[in-house]
Amino acid sequence: MRNTHRYKVSGANSLWHIYKTVPFFKVIRNFIVIQLARYTPLLNVKNWLYRTFLKMEVGKETAFALMVMLDIMFPEKIKVGKNTVIGYNTTILAHEYLIKEYRLGDVVIGDEVMIGANSTILPGVEIGNGAVVAAGTVVHKNVEAGTFVGGNPMRVIYTKEQMDERMKLDPFFHEQKVE
Repeated sequence: MRNTHRYKVSGANSLWHIYKTVPFFKVIRNFIVIQLARYTPLLNVKNWLYRTFLKMEVGKETAFALMVMLDIMFPEKIKVGKNTVIGYNTTILAHEYLIKEYRLGDVVIGDEVMIGANSTILPGVEIGNGAVVAAGTVVHKNVEAGTFVGGNPMRVIYTKEQMDERMKLDPFFHEQKVE
């Protein structure tokens, strides 16, 4: 399950309480940084922007594709390991504003994870090292290391053991280099 902290609100829905939960100028700064990074084709610049201005933990050689949308309110709650790929137009959320409550949760994405395009990662989930998330998946719960998941609702397509077996049988990864 997801690991989120829940906060009650009364009266109007929780989105109307937004600036009681996060400073206005933080949201403006985050919006500008995230929009710049979404259109920047330079991976090192994106990672620098995220680390420097959003206080995110981003591993070495991690690649955020074009149009990735990070949580605008709480990007500092997102941690991405090394050599990971976040696919085109993926959304990573660390908050949920609901009717009678809002929720906050850290998102932890491991090393060498592949997130397919147009996926949505909800607050409070962990995606283990070496996991693969198929394009268009809504990640609503934790993903074990090395597994291949996909769909909405998300389900396991291949376990780590099945993925290991598939890699052993794939001739592409066992061909001799011809130079």
